[in-house]
Amino acid sequence: MAKVSYTVVIERAPGNFSAYVPDLPGCVATGATEEEVLKEMAEAIRFHLEGLIEDGESIPPPQSTSRTIETELAVA
Repeated sequence: MAKVSYTVVIERAPGNFSAYVPDLPGCVATGATEEEVLKEMAEAIRFHLEGLIEDGESIPPPQSTSRTIETELAVA
């Protein structure tokens, strides 16, 4: 079994968390907590990749990264 790593974007919504993978369009998950959405996302990625393999499609290589950028804002 091969291991793969993809960047996951997590967004907080009113009452839950949602997540998606930029490199796997349509691969999304939700959960009540950040921990839960990560668990669900791992399963969604696995399911998504298995579907691609079953359909004879290639697995997209992980390409996305993320950074946090800090900037200054002048507030009047």
